[in-house]
Order: sequence, then structure tokens, then C-alpha cells
Amino acid sequence: MAKRARDVMTPNPACCSPDTSLDQVARMMILNNCGEIVVVDTSDLPIGVITDRDIVCRIVAEGKNPIGHTVDSVMTAPVIAVSEDTSLDEVTATMARHQIRRVLVVDEDGCCAGIIAQADVVLDASQDNAVQLVREVSRNTGRASR
Repeated sequence: MAKRARDVMTPNPACCSPDTSLDQVARMMILNNCGEIVVVDTSDLPIGVITDRDIVCRIVAEGKNPIGHTVDSVMTAPVIAVSEDTSLDEVTATMARHQIRRVLVVDEDGCCAGIIAQADVVLDASQDNAVQLVREVSRNTGRASR
């Protein structure tokens, strides 16, 4: 039987609100050993993500003080997500199409159920699919990836 998103996702990823300070988010990344935090609204629906790269490229590299900013000023939105029932092949295709290294997994209510990183897919994909994903996500299109 073909694997689904629910089979490879990391369940219950760390989440924050849009008004969370960037220094708080950085501490969350350290505590959760991750490079991406899901941004949710007051209904717990994902509205964006904040990555370590977002903080570095959009704040630090521009000489701004991260302590003076909140997530909403640098988060990546809209969210790219797949459902828990999405096939691993479609997860791979979605990540390649959007050139993203991580994709959210949402439940039937649209709430964040998990997250899938490129490494999770590569470990479970065929060698050809794994190579194709890494190639597509790493392709230089002149835009920052997350």
C-alpha cells in the first residue's frame, strides 16, 4: 500500500501566533530542534510559517534587531499544505512544484496535524523520486526558498 502524508509526518509541530516576537520564535526553534515554526490564527488554523532563514534573510541581513520584530512582519504566507491522506508521491510533487523543503499536513478541519521535511520524504521515497525532489527544491529560480 502506498504511503500517505500521515505515515511520514512529524505530528504536532511547534506553533506560534503572528504576534510572537522573533526572539521567542528563535528559542522555540532551539527547544524543538527545528528550523520552521507554524504560524496559526486564533482558531488554530495555519496562516503562515516562520523559518530560521526568514529571520536571517529578512531581518538580520538587513541590519534590523530581531528583538524589535514579530512573526507577522517576516513570516512566509500563504501556507502550502497537504492533507493527511495525500500520497507520498503527491507530497513530493507538491514540495518540488513549490520548491519548499518542508510542507504542512492538515487534518480534515484544516488544522495543522504535522509537518513533513525533505529528509522525511527522501528516507521513504524511491531513489529516483528522492533525487528528483532534491533537484527541484534546490533549483535556482532567483527567489528565496524556505
